[in-house]
Amino acid sequence: MWINNQSSQDDFILLGFLDCPWLETPLFVIFLVAYNFALLGNISIILVSCLDPQLDIPMYFFVSNLSLTDLCYTTCTVPQILVNLRGKGKTIGYGGCVAQLYFFLALGSTECILLAIMVFDHYAAVCKPLHYRIIMSQRHCIHMATGTWISGFANSLVQSTLIVVVPQCGHRVIDHFFCEVPALLKLACADTHVNEAELNVLGTLLLLVPRTLILGTYVLIAQAIMRIHSVESRWKSFNTCASHLLVVSLFYFTAISMYVQPPSSYSHDRGKIMALFYGIITPTLNPFIYTLMNKDVKAALRRALTKSFGSRGDDLWKGDPRSTDRCVFLPERILGMEVMREWYVKCHRVHRWSRTGKKQ
Repeated sequence: MWINNQSSQDDFILLGFLDCPWLETPLFVIFLVAYNFALLGNISIILVSCLDPQLDIPMYFFVSNLSLTDLCYTTCTVPQILVNLRGKGKTIGYGGCVAQLYFFLALGSTECILLAIMVFDHYAAVCKPLHYRIIMSQRHCIHMATGTWISGFANSLVQSTLIVVVPQCGHRVIDHFFCEVPALLKLACADTHVNEAELNVLGTLLLLVPRTLILGTYVLIAQAIMRIHSVESRWKSFNTCASHLLVVSLFYFTAISMYVQPPSSYSHDRGKIMALFYGIITPTLNPFIYTLMNKDVKAALRRALTKSFGSRGDDLWKGDPRSTDRCVFLPERILGMEVMREWYVKCHRVHRWSRTGKKQ
């Protein structure tokens, strides 16, 4: 009752961990530390990707987009959670709840599509190395990133609308620590089967379809890698793809377990644990798994600390050999220069054979 007395009729009450008050202080410390690490890691990735010419390649362009997504993803939920863990009100206004729901869904949808585009970048590097700079040109990358963000926010607009229009009949108590789809649908006082079906269709399109494409693409990448004769290049290829596959697994496993299911079968305790993973833990771990353990990024951070960034120009995307600061593109990073030379020689022989009709 003391919660209801401190909240207005338009506020939602976030129960969070009210049934375990002894958990609030440890969780506050954990969330605060995780949020600071998320800020530090993702901001570092964005800065070095934008400022260091050696990271001016499509791979790190998409990684910086992923870091921006994770940075906003945690910011739209964690500060509110921290306030509620230390305060007595544990409430959020109606407008704040709708805004939180919209941005959380938008950023999650954007990340779903972005992870699929990043595996396409790996596919182009491993399976189409000689055409990589054409396929992943600067213009194409900007178009793909822009389309990803627009698609994510458009999908969120549809899903948020489907949630907001559901009548709640004055129910204001949310058994969660932020405004999320399954928890909000539990407040409905009308039949929500149509809304659940529509949300499941959207969840399938944004979660199951990209995950299937990612796994199928990795099968093609693995087949291409196994045809590489150099053991060192093969190991580098697997190592580069493994970090992305780990990020994909962490995000998709927890998100699918939450959103590709009927909300009527939603479990509050399980939902809170899953939300911790894909809402806080995964965005915090992403920069450390995917880039900060990468020698190129660590070298870029060292250059940043010593203020030795070079000039930045369009020739870096084009791979102009006259540039002294020319960045090494993803095929060279993954396959190695020796394997790339073999590709060039093989392509040159095939080209001469096609012109002369004589096999070299």
